[in-house]
Amino acid sequence: MSFALILVAKFAAGLLADRLFGEVRRFHPLVGFGRWSRSVEDAVRRVVGEHRLAGLLAWALAVLPWVGLALMARAAHPLAHWPVDVALLYFSLGGRSLAEHAEAVATPLAAGDLSAARERVGWIVSRDTRELDPAGVARAGTESVLENGNDAVFGALFWFLLGGGAGALLFRLANTLDAMWGYRTPRYLRFGWAAARIDDVLNALPARLTALTYALLGNTRRALACWRLQAPAWDSPNAGPVMAAGAGALGVALGGGAIYHGQWEERPPLGEGPAPDAGSIRAAIALVRRGALLWLAVATSVALILHFTGLPHA
Repeated sequence: MSFALILVAKFAAGLLADRLFGEVRRFHPLVGFGRWSRSVEDAVRRVVGEHRLAGLLAWALAVLPWVGLALMARAAHPLAHWPVDVALLYFSLGGRSLAEHAEAVATPLAAGDLSAARERVGWIVSRDTRELDPAGVARAGTESVLENGNDAVFGALFWFLLGGGAGALLFRLANTLDAMWGYRTPRYLRFGWAAARIDDVLNALPARLTALTYALLGNTRRALACWRLQAPAWDSPNAGPVMAAGAGALGVALGGGAIYHGQWEERPPLGEGPAPDAGSIRAAIALVRRGALLWLAVATSVALILHFTGLPHA
């Protein structure tokens, strides 16, 4: 079997495992990684300091040993690459978990239980959700699905296609450290700089492919226009294209002001159309799922073309 067909078979197996089983319920590896990272942070801050180079060193100590172990496990036996790559892709994906958390917001919102919807959306967003109206809850939930479609699905798939299981693992751990250290707070403004910038670099191409995926599967013209006109106004170079294209593809108005850490932030608009509702959250879930199937179809087509045009066999 050619290398391309082997890769796409693992790609399909990882997607299927995520769809069937979702995230690990107990003893999740990312929980252990979080503890490891906090230990590394404490040690580096104590010995080296809190400047940018200290943060870069901490990032390397937190992430690279696990990527190295993944490469060693993959090389331990001629057939080890099969289970190792599939397991690492499954671990790196969060598509089913994303859908479950989003549906837990959409269900009470559709039933008119605003209190429960506020509580559940507060589990997946960093903004203050206590005073959100129904449209605000739907806006937060829809934005979270669109943005995390890149972080929890397409980014991992992209780096798996480039670097196998180790590539997907690198992306997932880097993305996790960005969520832990990438804040512009006094504690992390300098120390977390490397984690934020590395995540930006690793996400640069996947985010734009995610935006293109959303555009192709929704209202393409409107999605591309929103991407071009609205994304540059966002501070995040990667979240802007993803959410602008996604909102345009769905035909809803997202963005706008929200409270973060007790402070009101006026954010640029995203998309165009009516205010979102529970149906918008579910439409975003469907958009991510269809996007994953599109990536699988494209990857399979490319693999078959390469196979039948004489790509060397693995």
